[in-house]
Amino acid sequence: MAKENEVRFISSSIKLKPYTCLLPNQHNSLPIFSNLPFCSQTLSLNLIKTRESINQFFNKIQTFTKPRNLLSKSSLLCSSSLSLVQQGQESNQNVPAEVKEPQLKGHVQSSRHGKEDEERVLISEVLIRNKDGEELERKDLEAEAAEALKACRPNSALTVREVQEDVHRIMERGYFSSCTPVAVDTRDGIRLIFQVETNQEFQGLICEGANVLPAKFLEDAFHGGHGKVVNIRRLNEVINSIDGWYRDRGLFGLVSDLEILSGGIIKLQVSEAEVNNISIRFLDRKTGEPTTGKTRPETILRQLTTKKGQVYSMLQGKRDVETVLAMGIMEDVSIIPQPAGDTGKVDLTMNCVERVSGGFSAGGGISSGITSGPLSGLVGSFAYSHRNVFGRNQKLNVSWERGQIDSIFRINYTDPWIEGDDKRTSRSIMVQNSRTPGTLVHGNQPDNSNVTIGRVTAGVEFSRPLRPTWNGTAGIIFQRAGARNEGGNPLIKDYYSSPLTASGNPHDDMLLAKLESVYTDSGDHGTSLFVFSMEQGLPVLPEWLCFNRVNARVRKGVDIGPARLLLSFSGGHVVGNFSPHEAFAIGGTNSVRGYEEGAVGSGRSYVVGSGEISFPMFGPVEGALFTDYGSDLGSGPMVPGDPAGARLKPGSGYGYGFGIRVDSPLGPLRLEYAFNDRSARRFHFGVGHRN
Repeated sequence: MAKENEVRFISSSIKLKPYTCLLPNQHNSLPIFSNLPFCSQTLSLNLIKTRESINQFFNKIQTFTKPRNLLSKSSLLCSSSLSLVQQGQESNQNVPAEVKEPQLKGHVQSSRHGKEDEERVLISEVLIRNKDGEELERKDLEAEAAEALKACRPNSALTVREVQEDVHRIMERGYFSSCTPVAVDTRDGIRLIFQVETNQEFQGLICEGANVLPAKFLEDAFHGGHGKVVNIRRLNEVINSIDGWYRDRGLFGLVSDLEILSGGIIKLQVSEAEVNNISIRFLDRKTGEPTTGKTRPETILRQLTTKKGQVYSMLQGKRDVETVLAMGIMEDVSIIPQPAGDTGKVDLTMNCVERVSGGFSAGGGISSGITSGPLSGLVGSFAYSHRNVFGRNQKLNVSWERGQIDSIFRINYTDPWIEGDDKRTSRSIMVQNSRTPGTLVHGNQPDNSNVTIGRVTAGVEFSRPLRPTWNGTAGIIFQRAGARNEGGNPLIKDYYSSPLTASGNPHDDMLLAKLESVYTDSGDHGTSLFVFSMEQGLPVLPEWLCFNRVNARVRKGVDIGPARLLLSFSGGHVVGNFSPHEAFAIGGTNSVRGYEEGAVGSGRSYVVGSGEISFPMFGPVEGALFTDYGSDLGSGPMVPGDPAGARLKPGSGYGYGFGIRVDSPLGPLRLEYAFNDRSARRFHFGVGHRN
């Protein structure tokens, strides 16, 4: 005997059983009064008319009734026979001499409904009995059946349709597997007996074919039903809940069969559509016809979380489409599921339209490091990119940017997923030669001369997802950096005789080991973000710099009605021997607004906090109110040469103001007007979100 809520999972083939209903023999004759030797002629004629009316009544029920499926989703065997069977007499049975004249208290009525006359027969008594004609052991179930009756009442004249509807009402209660109305002729009139057969008591569950449906879900669905009479309506609700479980998760699955076995065991057959095969088909961008693609199919297939043998999920398929589109090499992607013959499985075809692999581009931008001059901050760029090298989704970028002072030449080669790695590790190789303004730390030269910092950098970095919302990066980078004047000549000290290098040479060499971890709960700018990075200088050679630098950034967005509050905090610290131009600079568009770039301070340590409320105004335009604060925590004098002290930077300050945001293809355009704590005012213009 199965225990309460017992669930067994069995893999087997699916067998669909048709719904059947049991009907009694429709050739039953009902000669209620075949021989009446002791009746007067008048009474005999009346009884004969009554007999003919009852026979017509029974015959109409037999010819009118058709099987009705009350549980369309299951193959549960049940019957709701509507044939009225007369008990106690046979067609050739002789009435004993001692039988007295039956006294019928009812009479035959006729009423017109539409174009037909429906005969009515007066029923003197209505009873609920089992199939043997005995009272039900369960009085509560007898009450359920009696409560279902609407038309069939004692001393009522009934039609065929009314009896039929009451039979269906009894069956719809869900507790009975069959219901047969039986007419019995008594001395007091026609007695109508509904003979019902009660469903078995639930004793256990067998579930076949459910590979992904949790056993706990089935246990909860049938909880509390052990030892109770099976209710068909309740079973229908369970089936709907199981189908809903698959539907809510986008899975191709449903209950295909249900039956009650002997002993009260309910057997569920679940059909799940497993993935049989996944194929890639490339379509032409212009014609939409199949074509030969440049991307290797295995490069796409390894991006998919849907695998062979899994139950196909439309939600998972949607995520796979988004993942392939995020590779940046496809213009359009779609998944087409098709039946895999008669196997009950599904074949998936992914249609891909490739983008142009690469080409040349030119553009411009703004550098926040330059805040003075006729072409303040303007930068021009020229680049060549190839986003699908060797058909493996590997990226090659060669770019050159040139501004009023700064310039950057960069070669970057990225493999988003190293072949053979199951952790989705990416690799990036970079070579860069740059020249940037030194104004952040060594600006405001009294002789109006400019200091630029030249860097030659080469390195390799590896990144991989650590958890769904965490990503980690590790790398090794070599850098040679030094200061130069406007003529390109090396500088060792600035105007204030502050050193520009840590080694005292025209340039500093360093080998950096880098670790970084990033948390984000989504790709939106206004959501939660945490970034922690650490760089360690490795003194492979005695003259190479040895230092440790840590940096952290935190951001949190909170919706307040239509407005949004964005809080951000950043901080860092460096120990050891490092180049002065690598000090943390505070102040500017992405730091403390109301100050020029780096005008608050530059130190070994720093903290910057910001609060901003943005609100929609009209169309793509948003308004914003903000306040910022930053400090070097008194670490400015600890930087070699104290460049901040020489330039009388305050070391801490705050700003506040307002601004507008406008969405554009380049990102948000930000125009802000800020006040600082020294009663100065300043416009800030930026492209993209703040760091």
